[in-house]
Amino acid sequence: MNVKLIRMWSGEDVITDLVEEKEDSIVLRNPIVAIPTSAGQMGFAPWSPLLNGRDTDVEITRRYIVYIAETQDEVVQQYEQMYSAIQTPSKKLIV
Repeated sequence: MNVKLIRMWSGEDVITDLVEEKEDSIVLRNPIVAIPTSAGQMGFAPWSPLLNGRDTDVEITRRYIVYIAETQDEVVQQYEQMYSAIQTPSKKLIV
């Protein structure tokens, strides 16, 4: 899984599995958006809730993208727990 943070021109922060980068577009799978909650934390919601189900690929033209970046490790772990078929333990050292 190649989890990335994509900032759209609309101001949305999309967290997604970046499947493929093409010359004029990118292909995303399972995109979600970060939404602030009333408790001062961040929640997640489907970026496009009307897609035809999980694991549907979405091709986005690059002209709508401001940047693509790495996201925080905690966000990657949460995303992978939501969408990975394999559950991995958190990476903590035994002292």
